[in-house]
Amino acid sequence: MTTTNEVRAIGQTAALPVTSARSLVPTTIPEPVPGPHDLLVEVRAVSVNPVDVKLRGGAEPDGGVRVLGFDASGTVRAVGDAVTLFAPGDDVFYAGAIDRPGSNAELQVVDERIVGRRPRTLSHTEAAALPLTAITAWESLFEKLRIGADATGTLLVVGGAGGVGSMAIQLARTLLPGVRVIATASRPASESWVRDLGAHDVVDHHADLAAQVLEVAPDGIEWILTTNSAGQLPVYERVLRPFGEIVAIDDPEQVDVVALKSKALSWHWEFMFARSLHQATDMHRQHELLDTVADLVDAGRVRHTATTVLRPISAETLREAHALVESGRVIGKVVVTDEPGL
Repeated sequence: MTTTNEVRAIGQTAALPVTSARSLVPTTIPEPVPGPHDLLVEVRAVSVNPVDVKLRGGAEPDGGVRVLGFDASGTVRAVGDAVTLFAPGDDVFYAGAIDRPGSNAELQVVDERIVGRRPRTLSHTEAAALPLTAITAWESLFEKLRIGADATGTLLVVGGAGGVGSMAIQLARTLLPGVRVIATASRPASESWVRDLGAHDVVDHHADLAAQVLEVAPDGIEWILTTNSAGQLPVYERVLRPFGEIVAIDDPEQVDVVALKSKALSWHWEFMFARSLHQATDMHRQHELLDTVADLVDAGRVRHTATTVLRPISAETLREAHALVESGRVIGKVVVTDEPGL
């Protein structure tokens, strides 16, 4: 740390392309002070998500410097007066909140109710790949699509090799034994990845998606989890059975849901920051599901998805990570860490 009252961070001062050396810069911020329900966490590793890229390139900071970063793994250094779930010295992982300073800093405060215990079998580097995608996949499958443990049917995961898709495939295969999983992938490496995660079938989203899905599921499918819904509703309407359901995590400019009416199809939005952003009364659900994911990891039923690791946490490595995510060709997750390499 630099002084008693300041900590090092990597900040955004303007909405700039990642190719600009000024897009993410070293800075200092006041040492954060935990509120009643907050943990003060020493950040050891972070991962970069599409939301980081979107905010860096498209949203001007609201005065001064914005510290980005959502996924993190680290160690609790102090706790607020009302904290009951954790204590100093605990190792934790979390995805943070979109309306608070992020994890690209030495120290970060985060509400204990959206924090889970770090899986014992994972390093900080490995654990940092999981929280945001695990929460998004979990909420999509079990809270939006409401797929139960005894359900039978077919789930299409659009963008299967990405972070959310990688977790959705694993959670479905682990917790939904009666559900057949079709994943989309467009390259040999991504196809191999999703098959290794457990996808029963793989189709190419750059080809005729509807024809491929109906070839492997001629009677249609029940559910779609999509990371890229722009312009895809006619395809989704074609492959879904009556009363089927779609959950979307992306940001299309518009969605013409009238096209879904004739089959009585349902459309759901998933936004994993909604609970913390609106201080929902059930914020603790994210703590509970992250602990459940940690249990699944420690039992060997779910694996981490870190595929690219950069060291150390710096403006340069974070710009490199943003560029990789922005390319749209990342399999799994990109992690930036201060943990030493093996």
